[in-house]
Amino acid sequence: MDLSKEKCPECGHAWRRRNPLLTVDLIIEMEGEEGSIVLIERKNAPPGWALPGGFVDYGETVEEAARREAKEETDLDVTDLAQLHTYSDPSRDSRGHMVSVVFSARAKGTPKGGDDARVAKTFPVESLPGDMAFDHREIIEDYLKGG
Repeated sequence: MDLSKEKCPECGHAWRRRNPLLTVDLIIEMEGEEGSIVLIERKNAPPGWALPGGFVDYGETVEEAARREAKEETDLDVTDLAQLHTYSDPSRDSRGHMVSVVFSARAKGTPKGGDDARVAKTFPVESLPGDMAFDHREIIEDYLKGG
């Protein structure tokens, strides 16, 4: 998604977008697997394990985006969606300034990777993979601390 070069709809003059892009991420706890969360192995750069999530589409609420991204990347229908925190450090994503609204949720079933996820699986929170993408380890640590 390269929105960095656009043209003015009035005059056609090229300009660069300088505002952050809005994303969502989810901490999904699986029913029957207490103490475990769902992570995805990313298909695209940057590599690593990450929370399921992605860009908010134009005309979509962040809650709708969270449910859609969970379904696309894990094949799970989430319940008990609750907004946790917003992460906005301009350096949190090497691709550019991304602001993420993070949600917690619950799901039943077996996660299955799809869309931008090579694999989706559950991990005990005390045994997260070493190669976490973005600031997702920090997000999970904040979640576990209750804030």
